[in-house]
Amino acid sequence: MATSNLAKAVTPEDHGARIFDLSKTTLRELNQALHEVTEGSNLRSWEILNPKGSHAVAVGVDTPVQIDVRGSVGYYCAGMNQNSTITVHGSAGPGVAENMMSGTVVVKGDASQYAGATGRGGLLVIEGNASSRCGISMKGIDIVVRGNVGHMSAFMAQSGNLVILGNAGDALGDSIYEARLFVRGKVKSLGADCIEKEMRPEHIAILQGLLDRAGITDVKPEEFKRYGSARTLYNFNIDNADAY
Repeated sequence: MATSNLAKAVTPEDHGARIFDLSKTTLRELNQALHEVTEGSNLRSWEILNPKGSHAVAVGVDTPVQIDVRGSVGYYCAGMNQNSTITVHGSAGPGVAENMMSGTVVVKGDASQYAGATGRGGLLVIEGNASSRCGISMKGIDIVVRGNVGHMSAFMAQSGNLVILGNAGDALGDSIYEARLFVRGKVKSLGADCIEKEMRPEHIAILQGLLDRAGITDVKPEEFKRYGSARTLYNFNIDNADAY
């Protein structure tokens, strides 16, 4: 890591988390410092102060570090995350954990539109509500939302799991492929080709594992319904034209 970045990130008396105060240093310097952490580094714990809604906080991190963001963030926080654990102690703007590859992202507050969009792996936990298009085009990510999700969530979701402890808005799972959707509350409407499916023992086990990973112990997987693809839109068929 560059000496100039270290000098700004770490106070002389600091022997634990590396503290980066965005009221004193720039976002560019923060992300550069995070990108320069190597596999063998002892810089494993980071604390980001005064984010004040900054965009693109802690994007593209690819080493197994722990990052605590003390406040709310704007667009695209934790985008393209790999291996790291990022906790936002506040709410997040649009696109949190977009194109996430692995690791864990936790939002203690609410998340705006398209949380976890195109995510390919890892776990995204939203302890509040998520806005519209949560999990749009998800490709393997697991998303757990304690509250409600907005309309068009899991639109064109290809694989992975979306767990919703609250309610879901209009057109849930529109044009879904093989992702699994678990909803504990009410669903306002289902999108094209999304149907309710049987909760078999293997789905109970998958859901229990997701709840455990998200640290949720006050609900049971048997309280959820499962939704997924009716598989009528994979190829055009004139008999299914009304569903397109």
